[in-house]
Amino acid sequence: MIRLLTGVLLALLMVGCASVRTLDAAKPGAPIVYSGTRLDLYAMQGGCCAEDRFGAPAPSYPGVDLPASALLDTLLLPLSLLTVMGVSFQATGGL
Repeated sequence: MIRLLTGVLLALLMVGCASVRTLDAAKPGAPIVYSGTRLDLYAMQGGCCAEDRFGAPAPSYPGVDLPASALLDTLLLPLSLLTVMGVSFQATGGL
């Protein structure tokens, strides 16, 4: 039962997760490092134009999303820093 509840909670967080939204947005000039956490804080402070600034809409409940976004942004920090420095990866999959 706990695994099911945890899975459902994680799925709900990922659908509204600010980090996932900002990574998928790819808006030129948008913040990259800790972008989801910054979007949550922006929304909590009453920011009016999240899509213009971050390229993604703010989550409905930014206070609930903040811990998950901070964790995911921390895990993705090395890749974010490499992206800011201009390092790109040409990864391909399959045979």
